Amino acid sequence: RSRKLQIRNIPPHLQWEVLDSLLAQYGTVENCEQVNTDTETAVVNVTYGNKDQARQAIEKLNGFQLENYSLKVAYIPDEMAAQQPPQQHPQGRRGFGQRGPPRQGSPGATTRQKPQSDVPLRMLVPTQFVGAIIGKEGATIRNITKQTQSKIDIHRKENAGAAEKPITIHSTPEGCSTACKIIMEIMQKEAQDTKFTEEIPLKILAHNNFVGRLIGKEGRNLKKIEQDTDTKITISPLQDLTLYNPERTITVKGSIETCAKAEEEIMKKIRESYENDIAAMNLQAHLIPGLNLNALGLFPPSSSGIPPPAVSVASAAAAASYPPFGQQPESETVHLFIPALAVGAIIGKQGQHIKQLSRFAGASIKLCLSIPSAEGPDAKLRMVIITGPPEAQFKAQGRIYGKLKEENFFGPKEEVKLEAHIKVPSYAAGRVIGKGGKTVNELQNLTSAEVVVPRDQTPDENDQVVVKITGHFYACQLAQRKIQEILAQVRRQQQQQKTLQSGQPQPRRK
Repeated sequence: RSRKLQIRNIPPHLQWEVLDSLLAQYGTVENCEQVNTDTETAVVNVTYGNKDQARQAIEKLNGFQLENYSLKVAYIPDEMAAQQPPQQHPQGRRGFGQRGPPRQGSPGATTRQKPQSDVPLRMLVPTQFVGAIIGKEGATIRNITKQTQSKIDIHRKENAGAAEKPITIHSTPEGCSTACKIIMEIMQKEAQDTKFTEEIPLKILAHNNFVGRLIGKEGRNLKKIEQDTDTKITISPLQDLTLYNPERTITVKGSIETCAKAEEEIMKKIRESYENDIAAMNLQAHLIPGLNLNALGLFPPSSSGIPPPAVSVASAAAAASYPPFGQQPESETVHLFIPALAVGAIIGKQGQHIKQLSRFAGASIKLCLSIPSAEGPDAKLRMVIITGPPEAQFKAQGRIYGKLKEENFFGPKEEVKLEAHIKVPSYAAGRVIGKGGKTVNELQNLTSAEVVVPRDQTPDENDQVVVKITGHFYACQLAQRKIQEILAQVRRQQQQQKTLQSGQPQPRRK
């Protein structure tokens, strides 16, 4: 019929990278450009490499649920495409086939008067003040939204019964700061009206990836913000993090004026870190191959500061970044070692937990109840064998790390560090180590995981040797992805050599 499609009802805050990776599952995307519309949701025109790919995309994507929006997809006849000029973005939208700077933000961002910041402001507010922030029939929140040209989500249904609720503010940095100040003033007034005597600090939620840089070396950045704004700032401990909640709480104490100044400085630092990371990701797109960072929460998506469970589970599967031309990502096997005492917690009553975990992650998970020839400290460990593609590995391993923390198998101030083993072909082990250990050292510096290729290993029956990775969850994941990328390069080079050799006359055997 046509290789051009129009996709409507795209979530306004969906990252371009998520949309791109979703479209790429069905074939080669030659071009993807936004169309001017009056709707809040975004509309794009997509050109696939051939009609079969477009047909497959329309079959799979029409009615596809993405962040609670149902996509609507239709063919575009060639003459209609000519009449409908695509929207030119000031930064220059680029199609897949063209070279140029990567697109920023989300397809829907241009539907608002002001450009949206990629990093929303996330606040935690006491549950008893939520009603006052919303106002009668939503009047107060509507006024704030209008005044600051922002989109504000109050996550009332999150954490039922919790003493605090998160609020996500999407706007420009200035819009976020103004909305934050207004919300603080509303809470202050409500506290006076209800004779609430406790201090109401400003609580900002920030993804753990950015908190280290906010604190700075020996806490210098944080101390400077405290001094410049005359506030007292504390940050929740690392131990509170889980796979479902990779955010930390930054508590700012001071007057409304000083807290507002501190918010500006804190968010400025976090946005800088985010932009630096995105730039680094674009330079090192191979760092975590085949893994959609937006969906999995290594970096917060623009729709919220964190991936809530729904995003971790559903969008990771829905928007997973697959290799081009619809190939399925390759399955991997990782051996993860957990404390022997934790076996019951991981298996759960009648095996319920391990079954749920397997379904949640989309991976095969097996627990070895004994490690052959394990002596000394190794006797206190048990091996979990996880088989599945990168997304499944991320989710399964992350949930196991989280469970061990929740069940107190690690102390309150102790970070969960586990050892994972990956088997690599013996001929590729040298590439993982690098000349004089250069690659393995770089790997350790980059990921902050300990990576060891034990010397003098005897390859197993499949001619494979073990690479040992030890570290906290994100470090361990990053190291696994990087090693898999090295192996993929080795496989590609071998394939090329075979292709070259098959085209040349084979030397005769003597």
